[in-house]
Amino acid sequence: MIWSDWWIWGAAALVLGCLEMLLPGFILLGFAIGAGIVAVLFLVGGPVALWMAGSLPITLVIFAVLSLLAWVALRRIVGLRHGQVKLFDHDVND
Repeated sequence: MIWSDWWIWGAAALVLGCLEMLLPGFILLGFAIGAGIVAVLFLVGGPVALWMAGSLPITLVIFAVLSLLAWVALRRIVGLRHGQVKLFDHDVND
């Protein structure tokens, strides 16, 4: 059960975090945060880690939900601000 090793999820979080620097947009950063939280859950152990280690689909669903929550939080905190989009009222070639 390699998916239940914490260091695999930690390495995935680091790789996704590095890729976020090359492809900015907070999408990969949300996945990196999700993978990091899953790595911490496996590292700490407990009933949640045992439950996740028993099934790959459950682990992937928890990873997906955590990644989505992280992405939504990132968009709220550092997302598009009001007035950041430039609107043109006239032709830009004039």
